[in-house]
Amino acid sequence: MARTKIVNDVVIPFTAEEETARDAEVQAWVDGQPAREMTAIRNHRNNLLAETDWTGNPDVTMSDAMKTYRQDLRDIPASNTVYENVTWPTKPE
Repeated sequence: MARTKIVNDVVIPFTAEEETARDAEVQAWVDGQPAREMTAIRNHRNNLLAETDWTGNPDVTMSDAMKTYRQDLRDIPASNTVYENVTWPTKPE
């Protein structure tokens, strides 16, 4: 289906140049999906790590469970590329 635009309330078909430009925009969006997925994964991971940063203070003894949890979070970007497929570790009590 040909793309159209509205100019002064008149529907006008795209020119060949406009079609080519729009195709390039769509392809750029599709090509950028992996980067957007990784950004979402890293942002969520960073927020979960930030929630437990206090456990690394010098006056707090970090449990082995917390060390494992934090390491599991740090390892997530290396083994996941799709946000909805990530199995997030359970935060220890």
